[in-house]
Amino acid sequence: MTASPTRPGAEAAPSGARKRVALRPLARRLRLPSQPLVRHSILFVLGAGLFYVLTVNVGAYSDYQIGEIAVYAIVLGGLSVLTGLNGQFSLGHGAFMIIGAYTLALLQLHTHVGLVEELVIAAVIAAAAGAVVGVPAARLSPPYLAGVTLMLALGLPQLSAQYGSVFGGEQGLTTTPPPAPGTLSPERWLAWIQLFCALVVLVLLANLVRSRFGRAFRAVRDDEVAAAVSGIHVARTKVLAFTVSAGCAGLGGALLVLSTGVVNVGEFPLSLSIGLLAAMVFGGAGSLVGVWWGAVALVYMPTWSTSLSQHLSLGTSAAAYLSDSFFGVVLIIAMLVSPAGVQGGIRRIGQHLWRTVAGPAFEPVPNDPSLAAPDGTPSEVAGVEAATVRMDQETKERSRP
Repeated sequence: MTASPTRPGAEAAPSGARKRVALRPLARRLRLPSQPLVRHSILFVLGAGLFYVLTVNVGAYSDYQIGEIAVYAIVLGGLSVLTGLNGQFSLGHGAFMIIGAYTLALLQLHTHVGLVEELVIAAVIAAAAGAVVGVPAARLSPPYLAGVTLMLALGLPQLSAQYGSVFGGEQGLTTTPPPAPGTLSPERWLAWIQLFCALVVLVLLANLVRSRFGRAFRAVRDDEVAAAVSGIHVARTKVLAFTVSAGCAGLGGALLVLSTGVVNVGEFPLSLSIGLLAAMVFGGAGSLVGVWWGAVALVYMPTWSTSLSQHLSLGTSAAAYLSDSFFGVVLIIAMLVSPAGVQGGIRRIGQHLWRTVAGPAFEPVPNDPSLAAPDGTPSEVAGVEAATVRMDQETKERSRP
């Protein structure tokens, strides 16, 4: 009986390789469930716990800013689905936020429905407006679509001046935030509502992305002709993406005016629509986790730029444009460092660190008894053969009708 062949020097297995093999079972246990709804529900609970701990340990103004971050995360989530996954560019999402904001203000002024109903109606009306805009937009290429949505952001605010008796003119309409229960501060209670809505919307978007609709979004983005040949209705898919994105923007606008207490055209300037697209790219186009980084930038960039202008003793006129300029510089630097956005850079660093600690999935470890084949084949060959057999089986399963 002959001994199985071994490579020269295989007896001296590196200690780092053995440690990586020992960490692989732990890595498997740390993985989230593969079922999307279960995985996203776990992330919802973890995110809710994290934000609860954060909000109870900060002041009232910080609670207000955290609530604003949640609002912009909702809007950026819808924009990320539209642009990052479906390939449609919009420079007019501020207009859909205006629709949601005025809808909530009018409902509070003329009806007595609850807050949940007000938010749902605001999102539905904004989504309907997005569907109306999305029908002709489905026939436009991205540059022309960006121009059309830009004109929408410029023209829609003028309706408030034209119909001042309905929309309050330049003064706008006032909104009433929901009363806080017990001794809870109004800012914290509103921040919790906004955070809950943000987590729910992002979970729904994450499940949508993982469904057949999300696959259709990506197929249309990559190649419309190939998507049409494979049976996907390209125009209908584009309209659906625009509708979902507009609904998210309307919900975000409605939640935002609960914080500000007033809705007028000055709350939603053209720079907001452009800033939303820049923030989405900054966080990572197509990433629902990256929208939080973009939302943080939208909320804190004006504060940082104001502090910088005061430190540099700039004039009032220069300080007014410093925020947009500062955001542009930060965006350029971020794109040079990480073209996939902040979340893409974090993901790449995390994958590198994980490979350093746990090693690749099929990294050969010479003569490891735990990986040795039953017939005595060296563990390196056994691992490669097992990987090859598994890949062949997966290929056969995918090829079955």
